[in-house]
Amino acid sequence: MRYLPKSPSDRATMLDAIGVASIDDLFTTIPAEYRLTGDMKIPRQMGEQEIVEFFRAAADRNANGYASFLGAGAYHHYRPVVIDAMVQRGEFLTSYTPYQAEITQGTLQAIFEFQTMICELTGMEIANASMYDGSTGAAESVMMAARVTGRSHIVVANTVHPEYREVLKTYAQHQGLPKRIVGYGADGRVDQKALEAAITDQTACVLIQSPNFFGVIEDVAAIAEMAHAKGALLIVSIAEALSLGIVRPPVEADIVSLEAQSFGVPVGYGGPYCGVLACKEKFVRQMPGRLTGATVDKQGRRGFVLTLSTREQHIRRERATSNICTNQALVALMTCIYLTIYGKAGMKELAEQNLAKAHYAAQALGATPGSKLLFAKSPRFHEFVLSTQEAPDAMNARLLEHKIIGGLPLAKWYPELRNASLWCATEQNSREQIDIAAAVVAGKQAATLAYA
Repeated sequence: MRYLPKSPSDRATMLDAIGVASIDDLFTTIPAEYRLTGDMKIPRQMGEQEIVEFFRAAADRNANGYASFLGAGAYHHYRPVVIDAMVQRGEFLTSYTPYQAEITQGTLQAIFEFQTMICELTGMEIANASMYDGSTGAAESVMMAARVTGRSHIVVANTVHPEYREVLKTYAQHQGLPKRIVGYGADGRVDQKALEAAITDQTACVLIQSPNFFGVIEDVAAIAEMAHAKGALLIVSIAEALSLGIVRPPVEADIVSLEAQSFGVPVGYGGPYCGVLACKEKFVRQMPGRLTGATVDKQGRRGFVLTLSTREQHIRRERATSNICTNQALVALMTCIYLTIYGKAGMKELAEQNLAKAHYAAQALGATPGSKLLFAKSPRFHEFVLSTQEAPDAMNARLLEHKIIGGLPLAKWYPELRNASLWCATEQNSREQIDIAAAVVAGKQAATLAYA
């Protein structure tokens, strides 16, 4: 009766109250041939001890203890244990959304602090309470720019995350937003001459990513000048939020779309993630999602309320600007706790560690026989592109034998980079891991390697 707390007498009382003799009477409206009359063909139920043992055995089959050099929008950073201790408190874990401000002050305050920190990080004037993820945030930003400008054409750099561009394609084709894709130059940045030629008087916005998919930092100021000269808005997408610990924020942008997964959100089977959308205050009425604001009550005490909530549940559908999950409150809380723990100085120090690890890894891997570091002279954060004579899939298979997950092959999205892969090094990668990865890429025998 642990999971069925109602006793037979309780159920009998309930049936009597609704005027039926048995539970079966509740289903008399369903034709007999469609009712379940026998046992289902499923394994027998297990006791609690058996269930625990089953899942422990399943967990043992997982690949544990691997060194990972994957990035590309999902980053492996250390998560302070206090994050889970905080977010699993009942008042946070069971809260859906703060419709009733008088009983959700804690959640509203956490969102308010989150918004404040995002503004400080991005250099924008206002931020919403979070979006579903970075890809949908970028797509929502484009639609927001179309509403602000009254234009429909969009220009997108192909150095934006390929999966972000796929999500945008889905949005755009049903919103009547034709787009122009602009390629990259020899430095791994968007081709500025081609970009300037693509921007017209009909362009609603230009979408770039910085650091871009290759890990290269774009010239945001120059691109903003091009966009603004034609009356278009500039949207900067940031897939690696930690870069803002050391990279100058894109203050010239009109809208910033950010993926905050790096801030205390685990990399786990595709989610959850935490999208962010920040902008200049004059565009706030076209911003999707929710905003929390601070106010005072009749007694002059500080309080928090939903200041703006532009979704279909609250206003007429045709006026709604919210088109997807508008608030990842629990995941945004993880981000808020993470940023509070590290603070401004800690964020900078952590970003510097990532920069140093990536520099060491790029030098070590780029020096291996048959390997070449692409876009080597361009500024970057903690990702880089490595071109090798050996196919990346074959190279990664050898690395897996040493419990190392190598870089992401790029040919799927960039056919011209057939034997290139995208590598990432964070504070989680030790010098030993980097040295062994370089040795394996160089083709040294397993007997000469040691990895704990």
